[in-house]
Amino acid sequence: MHLEPELIDRLAADLAAADYRVPAVRERLGAAADDARQRGVFAAATAVLDATEAEAGADPLGTLIRLLLLGEPLRPERIDAALPELGAAGARALGVLVPSGDELSIALSLSPVLANDAIADDPRHWWILSDLDDQLRRGPARSDHVMGVGGATRSLISQAPAQPVERSLDLGTGCGIVALHLALRGPVVATDISERALALARANARLNGLADRIEFRRGDLFAPVAGDRFDLILSNPPFVITPREPGAAVYEYRDGGRTGDELAADVVLAAPEHLRTGGTMLCLANWESPWGENGLERVRGWIEDAAGRLGDDSLAAWVIERDRVLPVQYAETWARDGGARPGDPAFDALVASWLRDFAARRVVSIGLGAIRIRRLAAAAASAAAASAALGAAESRAGAPLIHLEQATGAFAPERLGTLLESAFDAGLAAAAKRSADALDAHWLLDRAVVEEREHVPGQEAPSSIVLRTDRPIARRVAADPLLAAAVGACDGELTLGQIADALATLLEVDASAAREALVAGARELAWFGMLQPID
Repeated sequence: MHLEPELIDRLAADLAAADYRVPAVRERLGAAADDARQRGVFAAATAVLDATEAEAGADPLGTLIRLLLLGEPLRPERIDAALPELGAAGARALGVLVPSGDELSIALSLSPVLANDAIADDPRHWWILSDLDDQLRRGPARSDHVMGVGGATRSLISQAPAQPVERSLDLGTGCGIVALHLALRGPVVATDISERALALARANARLNGLADRIEFRRGDLFAPVAGDRFDLILSNPPFVITPREPGAAVYEYRDGGRTGDELAADVVLAAPEHLRTGGTMLCLANWESPWGENGLERVRGWIEDAAGRLGDDSLAAWVIERDRVLPVQYAETWARDGGARPGDPAFDALVASWLRDFAARRVVSIGLGAIRIRRLAAAAASAAAASAALGAAESRAGAPLIHLEQATGAFAPERLGTLLESAFDAGLAAAAKRSADALDAHWLLDRAVVEEREHVPGQEAPSSIVLRTDRPIARRVAADPLLAAAVGACDGELTLGQIADALATLLEVDASAAREALVAGARELAWFGMLQPID
């Protein structure tokens, strides 16, 4: 690849002039044809373009859709008309196009991308160069394949804290889309072990006008940033658990070269040393559950080891398991990802290899989720952990405050990163309060929380009460009459203790038991983003 800056600038001008962006593409093709295109079925999109061109002739946007999104070979003169600044020759020089007989076809994907980020009210528009995806490649990927923007990366971006920072790190940048989003917050260092990935990431930074805000460094994990500290670290590392058998297919974008979930453990162990006080690390990861063990507790162990490495209790963490799959499901997913398909002997061989690998470690399930770690001032973290150890089972005395949970509900569609950070703040604040302090505090109910009650006809009392919210994660929490009434009274006017005492009298229950139950309930609802202490 020869991704020369001048040619990239010409390409950017042509893409802008053609309005090569997600909304324009979708408007041109229509929702049904565009949805089919994204599933790898191109016939409907081709038919729409054929009909349009029969009436009005070819235009730059239609040509770029055919060439770049549908993978159609086209004659150089038509490409020249669609890319007047760059031209077909310039696209060949960049390595985007290669000869295909008398025509040219794509060698790299060049896709318009729209991604939600809590830092902006509207989704961000990007142009992203990457290696051809499975729909266009129609075969196995090369070992140094650079992936485009997938669902996992979009999820990471949407979960990221929104506030500007002095310096951030994109660990394992791949095509560079995460670094672009971090650049909206401030200066970025982006690392990767793959030189091919770094070349494409640099090109994408230039293509989207952010090259001056991103520094690219090559190396494994944190080696390129030894001694550096950051306010925010985001990482979608190559965490896929991959068999280490000789001859197994290895792809750099997903395989970190470790056994089992060791890559994720390595990231968690090393990241806190690179956080400034108040800084946050957010990474996606997979973790194993061997027979008789809980994968989430394994992640707790990683975080506790990281805290031990720091020599203090300055860490707090929130680990969310979004899904848990069986080994055979995991094996099928990643065998398909490499281009193999059921019925192909190669597919069966890959699945068998994964199953042998999991069996060797007695793995019964694999968790998929996100790990959020914040480095606090040591005194504040110790107080929070000590309080949580007294009032809840989330932490152990002398260990960092770690909240582990399975949460499979839908993410909020807007401002997710801000909402998750707010819930993290509320959970930490609630955990930091001893029971007496929690009772003396005023609490505020989030306005997204609603209450649902079911009544059996003829009975005055409800048969069930559920508190429901759709942010930051959709949840349904069963509540008894005491908790439901208390939550309804959390408008910041009365302390939790005053609410507990009033309800104990009204419901004719023991006052000390009511206080204890409401402190536990408030702490739990704080992690759910439903309640927050305001003093």
